[in-house]
Amino acid sequence: MEFVTLNNGIKMPILGYGVFQIDPKETQRCVEDAISAGYRSIDTAQAYFNEESVGAAIKTALQGGVKREELFITTKLWINNYPEQKALKACEESLRKLGLDYIDLMLLHQPFNDTYGAWRALSRFYKEGRFKAIGVSNFYPDRIADFCLNNEIKPALNQIECNPLHAQFEAQKVLQEYNVAMESWAPFGEGKNNMFSNPTLSEIGKKYNKSVAQVILRWQIQRGIICIPKTTRKERMIENLSVFDFALSEQDMQTIATLDNKTSLFLNHQDPQTAKFLIEIHKEKF
Repeated sequence: MEFVTLNNGIKMPILGYGVFQIDPKETQRCVEDAISAGYRSIDTAQAYFNEESVGAAIKTALQGGVKREELFITTKLWINNYPEQKALKACEESLRKLGLDYIDLMLLHQPFNDTYGAWRALSRFYKEGRFKAIGVSNFYPDRIADFCLNNEIKPALNQIECNPLHAQFEAQKVLQEYNVAMESWAPFGEGKNNMFSNPTLSEIGKKYNKSVAQVILRWQIQRGIICIPKTTRKERMIENLSVFDFALSEQDMQTIATLDNKTSLFLNHQDPQTAKFLIEIHKEKF
């Protein structure tokens, strides 16, 4: 496993396991499979409604001999929990659901509502040592610059959409300028636009005897981007981990770069309708 050193010195595995859109009833089994396959970084969120299942899997792993310090657990504060006092309670709740004394990385999940109040709550937990690192998710370059310039504690990481069709080269430059690590959610774009059968990626995969998924992960890892692919199948978990035994040539890296459409496959966070959608989607649950 390779690691990325965050701006506070914490080391984070460059490849982890994401549990977005996994049924809570399946999550414990999936996370247990992931840990047994070799994953040590697990990514969840309050809005995934499976923190407790992740916690149960962690408990099983610890009972089985995995050391807590080997694990890197990420979760995210949902937008409806952003006012500072509510955020403090929600952070406590995430710790309880995960069954942990500390969380390795806590993120603000969305760039809307009272982000500064929520950040003060995360900062308090960070200073107390209950969060080892804090960061953000879905912050566009203008928002990340504003946040870094106006907070005592800078985000350690920004988790954003990144895949071959939405490569985020400009966003990565800004993150590098402010020494904020970049993490990719949906590194495969959830297979949209026939990504797994893309002829360019398929041809490159044949050169290395690797799958399209492995090529995509390797392309991001060579850019220094942390990835958290999701799958419910253990054989795919193992396949996704098998990306440290080859390296893409510079020419192949550049060829993949030409696939970039500079357009989200999911949501444009600068669209007012996106803000409305995200604020309303789980409002009755928080």
